[in-house]
Amino acid sequence: MKRALTALAVSLALGVVAAPPAVAQETTKIKFTLDWKIQGVHAWFYWALDKGYFKNEKLDVTIDQGEGSAASVTRVMTGAYQAGFGDINAIVQNAAVRPEQTPVMVYMFYNRAPFALIAKADSPIKSLKDVEGKKLGSPAGAAALKVFTALAKKNGIDDGKVTWINMAPNLQEQMLLRGQVDASAVFSATSYMNLVAMKVDPDRDIRWIYYNDHGLDLYSNGVLVSRQLAKDKPQAVTGLVRAINRAVKECVAQTDACIDNLAKNEPLIDKDIEKRRLQYTVKSLMVTPETDNIGLGDVDDARMTRAIAQLDESYGLPRSPAPSEVFNRSFLPPKAERMLKTPF
Repeated sequence: MKRALTALAVSLALGVVAAPPAVAQETTKIKFTLDWKIQGVHAWFYWALDKGYFKNEKLDVTIDQGEGSAASVTRVMTGAYQAGFGDINAIVQNAAVRPEQTPVMVYMFYNRAPFALIAKADSPIKSLKDVEGKKLGSPAGAAALKVFTALAKKNGIDDGKVTWINMAPNLQEQMLLRGQVDASAVFSATSYMNLVAMKVDPDRDIRWIYYNDHGLDLYSNGVLVSRQLAKDKPQAVTGLVRAINRAVKECVAQTDACIDNLAKNEPLIDKDIEKRRLQYTVKSLMVTPETDNIGLGDVDDARMTRAIAQLDESYGLPRSPAPSEVFNRSFLPPKAERMLKTPF
């Protein structure tokens, strides 16, 4: 007995007594809302899901379709979703009023905002000023509608002279072509390829008025999470972002396989159209001279400050949030893992 006690004492002194087995990291359930119906620009989320990248990060992710980029922010604010793909400009507007409830963006996708007004090429709307007195269409939760006030104020447009027609997302191009609205506020990547699918030449038959070409320099969609998730389970947010970043790079490199996988989740998509949509979005909205410097997912703080100031000036926000209140880069993978050159 004495020898056994002596051995125990030596073991304690040396710190070699076996510790109880570590408790495995608990799986975190995350409900994730898209901004829209399933399209090629969502392929990376399903790639991360089906390849097990979320599971590898101890995440149980479910993905639902959305009702607009601004609506994604509202969905997370209500607590119905813990994360989503939505618009940072809607985050800014909400953070100015309810900072504790407003989600924070953790991975920027659209370095160049895709907001645009589209009108038929033979329309009397030839410039931004021409929208006064006209009927414009948009889904109620669309970010292009929410930001229009900023565009109007920046360009001296009386938005009180614009009549807005609410419509379902899938009817925007159809109602324009039928003459039911004079113009529509859209996401360029979505509408461009929708028009192609409708056998309309978006370059010849449609006039495009891009918000960022008329005085706005805005970011747009990215991955956002609730403040509670970021605070209580930062490792889950880090894992979510890491899995998505990996999926983005793989989908750009293996676009056909990625779109094939998307079609398993939504068999009704046109794979050729959605492949072109993904590639169009990467080239026109995601990979820019800025991302060549800072990598995918991040923002430039000086530009973000200017964008917030533009929104503040246009909307008369009760206060102007700091960039750190609406974007948190602490969950990003290292810059080297976020660099991307498009192969197409």
